[in-house]
Amino acid sequence: MVGADLMRATILGLMVVLWLGAGQPSPIMLVASVLALAIGNALFRPALMAVVPTIAPVSMLPATNALIDTTERMARLLGPGLIGVAASSLPLVHFVTIDTISFLISALAVICALPPDRSAVVPVRQSILAGLSRGFIAVRRDPLLGFVLSVTGIINGAWYAAYFIGLPLMLVQGGVPGGIAAFGTVISAYGLTNLITTLIVGNRPISRRPGRMIFGGNLCLGIGTLLLGLCGVVLPHSWLLAGLVTSALVSAVGGPMQDITVATRRQVVLANSDIAAGTRAFVVASQAGLLIGMIASPLCFKLFGVAPTVMIAGACVLAVSTIGLRRFAAVTTP
Repeated sequence: MVGADLMRATILGLMVVLWLGAGQPSPIMLVASVLALAIGNALFRPALMAVVPTIAPVSMLPATNALIDTTERMARLLGPGLIGVAASSLPLVHFVTIDTISFLISALAVICALPPDRSAVVPVRQSILAGLSRGFIAVRRDPLLGFVLSVTGIINGAWYAAYFIGLPLMLVQGGVPGGIAAFGTVISAYGLTNLITTLIVGNRPISRRPGRMIFGGNLCLGIGTLLLGLCGVVLPHSWLLAGLVTSALVSAVGGPMQDITVATRRQVVLANSDIAAGTRAFVVASQAGLLIGMIASPLCFKLFGVAPTVMIAGACVLAVSTIGLRRFAAVTTP
């Protein structure tokens, strides 16, 4: 975790120096920074999830996972608003400076939290491919987690294509005034509901029927995404923003229901030594789905139109959710 933070801080800090020297960021600098952030997340998040079962009793795992989830969702909720406030007085390059400082603070916090005696910890050295294979194999041993892993790419790809590519285009095509502010309104509504649902789910005991919680959440996401596209088809521009906000509220309920329950399931059924590898397998599947969604969505928008494509994305999530409920609604927590 410390290494991931320091690596991200170093790359972003170098970007700031080069940006100040050149007067603007180059494409290579931007690509390098995005890669650094992605690699850092792939290292930090699995390690963090593996630490949780060592510091929290089983009964507290949902609340602990929800606490971690809450900080991330609060950041996503507050970030766009803070950018809007600071953009008028802070040069763009120093947004990256702030990000660099945040990773240094995070590294320091983790160092301070490390136990004084770590002599019994023996790191396991594996190649990247071996580590990924280990994670996929460990997850597949549990039928519920294995199925969730196999559909994670579909769900995340559909979600990303709908909300971060389709939604802005629908706002433009629908003539909604406000531009980026209108998009921020919808995403803020999504983030606020996400946060509230995280607090509710996190204060529940471990779900006795995790399949119902996971795929029930996916149903909410699918229904909300389907409604999002439907708004673009049937609503006049004067009602479009309100319809999109309402659809986002429905979708946002589903994320914490799945994320917290899946994280807790991994920590309960996987061996401690496999939790980080299993989490990394989910990260890989999710990011692969996002990549495919970004690549495929422009062609789909051209063939079917933006709003119908968003409806198709919602229908895909609904189909996967229905199959998951039929197969795993009766699965219990060990």
